[in-house]
Amino acid sequence: MNSETPTPGSYAVDVRTGILGEVMGHEGPYVQLRPLSGGREWDVPPESLRTAGTLEELSAKVNEFNRTRRLLP
Repeated sequence: MNSETPTPGSYAVDVRTGILGEVMGHEGPYVQLRPLSGGREWDVPPESLRTAGTLEELSAKVNEFNRTRRLLP
């Protein structure tokens, strides 16, 4: 990722795994991401991040919406 630090609430991809997450904050030298489906945050070195594209964000949100929708009675 470039030299600018991602802001909480934005979306980034951990290039080591290809997983998109929401930026939750910073802990020491790491950026903390959380899966869009919720769950445990993980730490990512800033050099292993890239900003998520608009289509990636939209696709992930639609997938999560569909996943939770199937769980409703």
